[in-house]
Amino acid sequence: MVSSASFLKPKEKQPYVQAATRKIDTLKILLMVLWETHSIDDKRYIALSVQINEIGSMLGGWNGQITKNLEKNSPTTRVREK
Repeated sequence: MVSSASFLKPKEKQPYVQAATRKIDTLKILLMVLWETHSIDDKRYIALSVQINEIGSMLGGWNGQITKNLEKNSPTTRVREK
């Protein structure tokens, strides 16, 4: 999903990045359930959480960058700048 988005135009890639972000959020919840039910130990939970949070941050930054570029290049923004 994310690898496909990297080759698309900004307008087309944002839905893919947002979908990946939703999936990461779901993964965080499922991991928390595993930890709370003692199906995963603390050490493994922490290691996975750090990696998942880093991926989430990267996706959030990518989505923010796409949004910023789309707003910067939108026709209404260009009219305001003049």
